[in-house]
Amino acid sequence: MADWTIQTPVLGLQPIAETSTVKKVPLGTIVTAVHQSSTGSTSYGSGEFIYLKGLDSTAVGSWVHYNLDDGSTTLAVANGIGPVAVAMSACLTGEFGWYQISGKAIGKCLSGYADNGAVYLTSTDGSIDDQAVAGDLVHLAKGASAIGTPSAGLAEFEISRPFTDDNVDDLDVS
Repeated sequence: MADWTIQTPVLGLQPIAETSTVKKVPLGTIVTAVHQSSTGSTSYGSGEFIYLKGLDSTAVGSWVHYNLDDGSTTLAVANGIGPVAVAMSACLTGEFGWYQISGKAIGKCLSGYADNGAVYLTSTDGSIDDQAVAGDLVHLAKGASAIGTPSAGLAEFEISRPFTDDNVDDLDVS
């Protein structure tokens, strides 16, 4: 998989897909990066990323809720509330890393996830589905591929600072 190139004009930032046991920038720092394919052409375009604390069981593509007060994360699960991001690395407890908050993201999803599907929290920590569940809609997120793209258990998503609010009136009625 190709690397993300940070476009924010700050030197010495931790690469997007890496974790560190040392905090390299203040928690909550947001940067813009552009994805490049292995041939050098842009493949996933531009995205925004926030620097946060890791949590055990976080894998690349895990959906997390995050707390702006302390930079902590929790794996997203049904009935969760707050801002949502997608882990760019297996960032565990005691580590720091980048989480995507806008652009075309690669995230974990349950089997059967369909292209252009709505995004809902599930009882499976860190994974989403397109099965409508009252209160679990991830606002400002939409499927951009079926499961298996780019690899098993993952799909592409279009996100724009997504969040959940646990309101029962957010069923997708389309």
